[in-house]
Amino acid sequence: MEEKKYKSFSEFYPYYIEEHDNKHTKLMHFIGTSLSIYFLIKFLLSFNFLFILYALLSGYGFAWIGHFFIEKNKPATFSYPFYSFIGDYKMYIEILQGKHKIL
Repeated sequence: MEEKKYKSFSEFYPYYIEEHDNKHTKLMHFIGTSLSIYFLIKFLLSFNFLFILYALLSGYGFAWIGHFFIEKNKPATFSYPFYSFIGDYKMYIEILQGKHKIL
């Protein structure tokens, strides 16, 4: 089966949310994104490039664990890295706004 090609982020985002159906997958993303933001702030304060590595490992690590072990699907990052990155932060903001349940 051929994977659909999305031409815009607004077209992609409903698919992205569908791939995060389980609230625990969203929770894993939320934890990973929170940690990545923390490490990016640490980087900006110190210019220690290890914090960029920590940001990437925590952000993608938690998300991929959620996809492989909870949602049991392939992360959208593999097919749509840029849209997926934006989608993660949009979903993060929507979680903070109460639009998605994570607990």
